[in-house]
Amino acid sequence: MSSPAKKRKLNNTAKNEKPPPKGLEYFFSKQKQNGGGSSAPLPGSQPDADGAQLTDEELARKLQAEWDKEAGTGNTEGTDEVEKPINDGNYEIPEPGNLTDQPGTPQQTAPVTINSGKKTLALQSAGMEEDKIMENLPLDEAPLAFEPFKYIHRLKEHWAKDGGDASYALLTRCFVLVSGTASRIKIVDTLVNCLRLLIEADPESLLPAVWLATNSISPAYISMELGLGGSAISKALKQVCGLDSRSLKTLYDKYGDAGDVAFEAKKKQSFTLRKPKPLSIKGVYQSLVKISTTQGQGSNEVKQRIVDRLLQDARGGEESRAFLLSKSGGAEYETQNIPALTKLKKEELADVWGKAEETVKACFAKRPNYNDLIPNLLEIGVCEELLIRCGLALHIPLRPMLGSITRDLSEMLTKLQGRDFSCEYKYDGQRAQVHCDETGKVSIFSRHLELMTDKYPDLVELVPKIRGDGVSSFIMEGEVVAVDSASGELKNFQALTNRARKDVEIGSITVQVCLFSFDLMYLNGQSLLNRSFRERRELLRSLFTEVPNRFTWVKSLDATSAESETVLDFFKHATESKCEGIMVKILDNLPDVAYLGGEDGEMKEEEPTPQTPRSKIKAKGKKLEDGNLKEPSKKKSRRKALLATYEPDKRLDSWLKVKKDYSSSFDTLDLIPIAGWHGQGRKAKWWSPILLAVRNEESGTLEAVCKCISGFTDVFYKANKSFYEDGSGTGEPKNTRTQMPSFIEYSGPMPDVWFEPQEVWEMAFADITLSPTYTAAIGLVSEERGLSLRFPRFLKKRDDKSIEEASTNEFLAGLWRKQEASASTAGRGKPAEDEGDAE
Repeated sequence: MSSPAKKRKLNNTAKNEKPPPKGLEYFFSKQKQNGGGSSAPLPGSQPDADGAQLTDEELARKLQAEWDKEAGTGNTEGTDEVEKPINDGNYEIPEPGNLTDQPGTPQQTAPVTINSGKKTLALQSAGMEEDKIMENLPLDEAPLAFEPFKYIHRLKEHWAKDGGDASYALLTRCFVLVSGTASRIKIVDTLVNCLRLLIEADPESLLPAVWLATNSISPAYISMELGLGGSAISKALKQVCGLDSRSLKTLYDKYGDAGDVAFEAKKKQSFTLRKPKPLSIKGVYQSLVKISTTQGQGSNEVKQRIVDRLLQDARGGEESRAFLLSKSGGAEYETQNIPALTKLKKEELADVWGKAEETVKACFAKRPNYNDLIPNLLEIGVCEELLIRCGLALHIPLRPMLGSITRDLSEMLTKLQGRDFSCEYKYDGQRAQVHCDETGKVSIFSRHLELMTDKYPDLVELVPKIRGDGVSSFIMEGEVVAVDSASGELKNFQALTNRARKDVEIGSITVQVCLFSFDLMYLNGQSLLNRSFRERRELLRSLFTEVPNRFTWVKSLDATSAESETVLDFFKHATESKCEGIMVKILDNLPDVAYLGGEDGEMKEEEPTPQTPRSKIKAKGKKLEDGNLKEPSKKKSRRKALLATYEPDKRLDSWLKVKKDYSSSFDTLDLIPIAGWHGQGRKAKWWSPILLAVRNEESGTLEAVCKCISGFTDVFYKANKSFYEDGSGTGEPKNTRTQMPSFIEYSGPMPDVWFEPQEVWEMAFADITLSPTYTAAIGLVSEERGLSLRFPRFLKKRDDKSIEEASTNEFLAGLWRKQEASASTAGRGKPAEDEGDAE
């Protein structure tokens, strides 16, 4: 007799959910009731009620229809196919569809497994069979050695069985290889080879594959969110894989990562007699788009069904260079000669790849939408025409140009020696890219390319009115700042955040804003990106009309490095006016003027390291080799030309920012929280301390730099614990995992939980120290030790920054070198090592 709890569960299922899928034991028991015998190995045919002989397949179809009718669905979709189980050597039954009524004909059999303890038969998925074709694809070979034509025929033949589209298994094979290596070269090679196969074998699946590989389904300026929480995924795993809440929680605790949990759950999957349809790349992408666009009443149920079907049909858990080597059948562009490429030197080959990469990057920076880029690449390849086809367009945001950081005014003046530049107030607001076409339609985008037109209806109404004579369409950039509408007094960024984000009505606005414009990138159908900043600024200020306290230009001062006192006064006025500091921009294109800055934005004078003490640097440039003094070889330095053009998606020394924080007694870093420990005492229910990391741009990894327990409030702790939930409170993990991800570098004591990296926190600190525990910048200042922070203190979340904009290990190493240089000059002792966790 069922327990009361079990009865309640069955009743709820009957009322609220579809009955769970029934396995073979259900159908065989029905067969037994109808006189068909036991569930032991069956003969090749069975009698129907009217005496006619039925094969197993016919019987299965009939019983499926009876169950559908009994369940009240009337749905017979998929009952014409019977799953072929995987052989594990336990029990055998005749294979449906291969039996005959002729005596003496050998029966082809397919085994099933016995569910231990219950003695019932369970059907396994044929989708779990290892796909030998995909498994043997050497996608991680060097692109010049990989030959797609060897595999295309077999792949097409394989795909033809399921509709002809490229299977999702190809993409997952690529992802498995990528996730299994930390080598950036291997990762790029694997992606290149995967894309080449799609270009040549199924070009129509290339665009969906690119979207899926970039972990998105649309460009940032088109809001397409899946709207699925962890509960939907958990529910799908329970329904499809036959798990209860306790079993699912056990898997999450053991594996942490949702993908690994799904992989393990699939091993336990039970099926109806409908054969799972292999997933295709296009099918997966279209399903995700449908989930995103489904709205209104009943949308959650529709989304849940799509997720269930994707999970049920899954067969398991498992760049620009491609267009230089491969092309689709209808394309007319010429590909590179592979035998000739193999003869090039490493530097020459890198130059070939680099030019193509720069072209594609430039196109995507101007029009960041793969829906525009990929079709053009398939048609014309990587060429100059691509830059024209994928140029600027109204209502499609270009990626903004970025400024490099300088630590103080003196460094800035040294870098720009001999140049005319403009100093501008750096307002404490929200950067905005404003588009306006001939009809007066306005689009406003954030620095992350997110559409925020609905947030500023007052600006949408104002922008068409600021056009002067002869201006029809334009793209301008500026800073939206909260102001007092009467006095024009500037307010801080916090005031701006009090405005609603969506469905804002002009009559309900309480926080007034002013647009301080500083650049003009497009005018009347013409791109201005290649014009100097002086020219762009002149057009901006002469062709548009100021509106007091609503639209104007940033306050600025033109100067040279010889006018240091004037620049210093301007900087002080900016900070006193509630600005963050100043932006400094080159006015004219002067490629012949010597540039004193380095390729990475830092000065190129040699700094001391543990391997190269300052005493050796001062030894008149000489060094001891094999007992003889020799002149050191001069290291080549590739320095970027300081041009005054607008360079989308680049951070150059043509724009420099000097913030007031940089001139204070402490530095700050933008770090990524990656893990936490259970707190002690009153903090036992929160995460404290928290492990933070910097980015390694070269390898794509995150390098741990310190633990922090300072600067947090109780309110912050509660919100942080709710955001990074390990499942102990709600039963379902959120934004966490139990095992250290492969992309994190850390060798210290293991934390209690790992965070999914997605936030940037601004952190202050006292000193930077060498540490045997932390891996940040290891190899940059020491071969054996990384860098850590003494007395790190949380300042604020950087909601305006993505993790791609967090501080890098190179930047951290640069701060350490400057700290050591200052310490040597001041005559103070070197900071104690390995005190990064001191609080």
